[in-house]
Amino acid sequence: MHVDDTWFKPKLNKKLLKELSKRSDWEGFKHFGIYFFFLFLFGFLTYLTWGSLLSLPLLICYSTIWAYSPSNWHETLHRTAFKNKILNDVFYYVSSFMANMEPVRWRWSHTFHHSHTLQTHGDYDHEIQLTRPTDLIHFFCQFIPFGQLIYPHKTLQFEIVKHSMGYLTDVVKQNAPEKEKSIIIRNSRLFVLLWLLIISISIYYTSWLPIFLFLLPNYLGAPLNQIVNITQHLGVPFDVKDHRLTTHNIKLNPIFSFLYYHMEYHLEHHLFPTVPSYNLPKLHKLIKDQIPQPHPSLFSFWKSVLPSVIKQAYNSKHSYKMY
Repeated sequence: MHVDDTWFKPKLNKKLLKELSKRSDWEGFKHFGIYFFFLFLFGFLTYLTWGSLLSLPLLICYSTIWAYSPSNWHETLHRTAFKNKILNDVFYYVSSFMANMEPVRWRWSHTFHHSHTLQTHGDYDHEIQLTRPTDLIHFFCQFIPFGQLIYPHKTLQFEIVKHSMGYLTDVVKQNAPEKEKSIIIRNSRLFVLLWLLIISISIYYTSWLPIFLFLLPNYLGAPLNQIVNITQHLGVPFDVKDHRLTTHNIKLNPIFSFLYYHMEYHLEHHLFPTVPSYNLPKLHKLIKDQIPQPHPSLFSFWKSVLPSVIKQAYNSKHSYKMY
């Protein structure tokens, strides 16, 4: 397939695209209402049963829901969750704290990711580090509860601690404007203070519960999140300006689809990032003849793509073929 120097765009009627790009406060409240209802429900049940064996499965359910906060973060970052800009930004900051993702750093790096997806020549797309794993042990640790803590220096929390001390990482130096860097440092310090407050409350009440509910759920709930979340650009070629070759679509069950905020239509999202996630299924139907077919299931995806991930760790020129 020939790929030129301009990004591929499928043919789509402009009026239809404008209609699909309309945002809705109702859709945003509906999603976040359901999300936080079940998060609070399992969190409250964990609190009620804390100290018994029953609390463990409840805590795992709670942590899994919490671990999908990056999906909420992503939709509000694009300001497509709500029509109202303030609502998007409020839920963006809440989701950023939950996901251990300092909001200003990630707004700029994610903008770069969309403009230069999987770019390794010149300025580096820092959001693809799990997409092109060279350390397979670290990669597979993502699917083990608390496995990410085996490499604490690679966690998002460690990055925030560095920023709070004034040590800016390469991704900030590359992506963030100079005037934003002091805000990143300030926000990082606020995050660290909140973490210390949670630890202090745990010490005061001599209970691990606050730490498990607010500091560790991303690590306990990682397996059922990572098995979905890191599929987006896994095993694909780099430095290619065609999202059809670099971005996966996967058919998911309704529960994963909700938690993932419909980002299983990730190719459509990269092609038309202004379209809210709840309209991506409609968009898919309109352009499905111009793009690769989705992987029929999560199992099918991993069966097909995982061998390429392993090969690519030793040979960066290897890639999974979409077509």
